[in-house]
Formats: sequence, structure tokens, C-alpha cells
Amino acid sequence: MILDHLDVPIVLAPLAGGPTTPQLAAAVTGAGGLGFLAAGYLSAAALAGQVQQARELISGPLGVNVFVPGGSPADHGHVTEYAALLAAEAQQAGVELGQPRFDDDDWDAKLALLTADHLPVTSFTFGCPEPPVINALQAAGSEVWVTVTTPAEAVLAADAGADVLVAQGSEAGGHRGSFIDDPADDASGGFGLLSLLQLVRSRTSRPVVAAGGIGTGAAVAAVLASGAAAAQIGTAFLRCPEAGTSQVQRAAVASAAPTAMTRAFTGRNARGIRNRFMDGYTAPVAYPEVHYLTAPLRAAGRRSGDPNLVNLWAGQTHELSRELPAADLVAELARDARASLAAASRNLGG
Repeated sequence: MILDHLDVPIVLAPLAGGPTTPQLAAAVTGAGGLGFLAAGYLSAAALAGQVQQARELISGPLGVNVFVPGGSPADHGHVTEYAALLAAEAQQAGVELGQPRFDDDDWDAKLALLTADHLPVTSFTFGCPEPPVINALQAAGSEVWVTVTTPAEAVLAADAGADVLVAQGSEAGGHRGSFIDDPADDASGGFGLLSLLQLVRSRTSRPVVAAGGIGTGAAVAAVLASGAAAAQIGTAFLRCPEAGTSQVQRAAVASAAPTAMTRAFTGRNARGIRNRFMDGYTAPVAYPEVHYLTAPLRAAGRRSGDPNLVNLWAGQTHELSRELPAADLVAELARDARASLAAASRNLGG
């Protein structure tokens, strides 16, 4: 198990859409943690290129995260209605809205690539692959990790053969990794990380990696003390120089602005820093159609530095992030986690 051989129990969250780079993944692995590449939104050929770049930089383990495709296209009428609402935004930004479409994010080609030329870890988000997919990757030599957001999903993933469960709390930035993006679940707000971690560990014996709102060494210590094998961290790395984070997002992450859940940018529930676009629009449940529809708007916002047009994905503790090289951040988190665990032991009379 890769987790048993890490010098530092810190995993880089796969940050799809630009922030994850081979350089960032290499820096985290080089510091003793586990670096990840994000396959989401990349073609299989582009992913192969990133894997090659990372391998040239890395001597230790590397993981890749893949989006599990959804079941069926969204209601075309709902997407068309949403596009009409956004027409004025596009005109003001000087762009045309994108063409909404349903696809599987090059699923078959990515699986073929990762089975033929495996990495130590292949993780999945937005669902659990069928057992034959998991078995093929394991036979090729890759561990399979599955992101879960509920205890029930954890049981399903364990039964399907997943080696490791990544428990994503509702504090996490970016898209929810839920197997089904059901609006009926929105009212509950989802499971917070510590609650989810305890419940998942009570229902399965699989190792668990904790994700969501972990921005300090004390938080790393908290999830380790609660039984996690490692902490998966994303938002805290967004301001590292190795990350491909846009300038407009770097500035937003450095602020103390509140976060909220939204489907406005992609049609799938995700946590980001609140802005005018998020507050002004309610999208239908239509991923990836809405993702493609709003892509030109978001790109225009990044080019012009307008934070109100950009999906500013970030976890609830984003204001604690700092501008540090990734290796320095890993070392600092590990040092502070040790100090926090020692302090907790003293408080217990240990």
C-alpha cells in the first residue's frame, strides 16, 4: 500500500482545470507526500503528456485522478433556458457562449492508457467504476482509490474492490465527488469531514484518506487522530508557485471572502468563493453541458482579471493559505501536525 511508505501522510488533491501541474505533483512527492495529476478535462493524449513530464521530475510515487462519466445527457430545454439567461453576460464580456454537449471525458481512452502504462495510484471522482475496471487497473499494478461523500458510497466502493477510500467532507473546495449529483441532497449540506470520517471507518475496514477544509498542520493532526491514513489537501496548494492557478483565483483565495455551493458554472454542485455570477444564477443539474456552456465566460474572466466571471473553487479554510513553495508547505504542515499531536497527548496526560 502506497500510504504505508510515504514519509509524510499528505496527498495533493487533484485540482482539475489548470491548478494541478506536473511540477506541483513532483514537488509534493519530492517532499515525501503523494503528488497527483488531474485527468479531468484533458484528452488521453494530453494526460499522457503530463504523465511523461511528471515522470521526468519525480523519483517517487505518483497518482492520477479520473472523472467517472455520468449516466445520461441533461434535459436540452433546461440547458437552452439557462443559456438564454446568460446571453447578456456573454455579450458584455465580448464572447459567445460555448456549445453545451454531453461527453464522457475521454473515459475509454484514459482507462486504456492507465491500464497499459499504469501509475502507482489511480483515483476516481463522481462515481465508482465497475469491478472489472477496478480489477484491470489492479492487475496492471495500480492501486484504486475512490472518492466518497457518504457512508453509503463508502460501502459501495469497498464492495466494488477499491483499495482506498477518499472521504470528501462538505468543507472541500471544487466539485462534490458524489456518485449522484442529486438536488434533493442539497438541503442537508452533506457530511462534514470529521463526521464522515468516523462513519466511514465504522462501516468499512478500507484505509481512508481525509479531504475537505484541511489547511493547517493542526487539521492534518485532527484527521490522523480520527483514524485517517493521510490528509488530502488542495486549496492550501493553490498559491504555490508550482501551481497553474490563475492570478484572479490566487487573489481570491488569499482573501477572507465566504464560500458557498453552486451549480451556476458547471451544472454540478461545487464549492467556491462567492461572487456575482454565483449569487445571480441558478443552473439546472446539467454536467458537463453547463461546464461547456460557460467556459468562454470563465476564460474571459481569467484573461481580464474579473473575479465575478470565474469559478473560484476553494475550500472553507482558503484564507489560511499562503504563498509558499509546495515542498516548504508540505514540510511545514508535517511539522505543525507533529506539534499538534504532541500537544494533544499532553492535554490527555500522555
